[in-house]
Amino acid sequence: MPQAAASIRGEKLAGNTDTSFLKALALVCMLIDHMGAALFPGTLEMRVIGRMAFPLYAWCLVVGSVKTHNPMQYALRLLGMAVVSQPLYMMALNHTWADMNILFMLLFALVAIQGIRAHFLGSEVWVPALCYILLGFLKVDYGWRGLTFILLLYMARGSKTGLAATYMAYALFWGSSSATVTSLFGAQLAFQSWPGLGPVLAALFRLQGMIWLSLPLILADTHTGFKMPKWLGYALYPMHLAVLIMLRLFSGVTFAALVRGF
Repeated sequence: MPQAAASIRGEKLAGNTDTSFLKALALVCMLIDHMGAALFPGTLEMRVIGRMAFPLYAWCLVVGSVKTHNPMQYALRLLGMAVVSQPLYMMALNHTWADMNILFMLLFALVAIQGIRAHFLGSEVWVPALCYILLGFLKVDYGWRGLTFILLLYMARGSKTGLAATYMAYALFWGSSSATVTSLFGAQLAFQSWPGLGPVLAALFRLQGMIWLSLPLILADTHTGFKMPKWLGYALYPMHLAVLIMLRLFSGVTFAALVRGF
């Protein structure tokens, strides 16, 4: 069955359901982003590539929320990985206990979506509302913007046009408060100064708004056949943080050795 018309548990998913492949790509993008933040500050291109990671994880969460036969087990798996990841997240990226990693965000989104799906005593309203309230008190990576993006993807899950419109509209919204990217890989993005069309294109080249780079991967029908165990999809997150910590330690030792050499 073509993925454009993929049906899981009787629900049409218009986007790519090759989630093992998408999670692997998301991890690579996230590692590049975090290396840029921790090891090569000021390398804009690495941060731009990193903007693709969260949207890919977000869509995989939507697919998983529809696909799962055991939402509680799914939630516990996310919670366990989030807890394990937290100290690594702090060490790798200089965060504190108050800064909660992205897996907690995915957990909130899963709870909100399952509340919508349950239709239990108005749970489609009060469960997402409770998630938003908690996010108002907790400092979770991507915060209420991330939760809103995931919920919008969930609502648009049955239409490619809807997914594309959601992506682009939210890219404009998300990017409105971040810096404009005027050059990439040494090339000036001169089209942003074109009369008429320039300001429109410039709006799409704001750092946070460049989540749209991952949109083709969501709309594509990839059939890689790549599979990974359910636990591994999110276990790779703390693993990549451990790798980042080792890279930081190695770079620090190397730098110290160079200083001693002089």
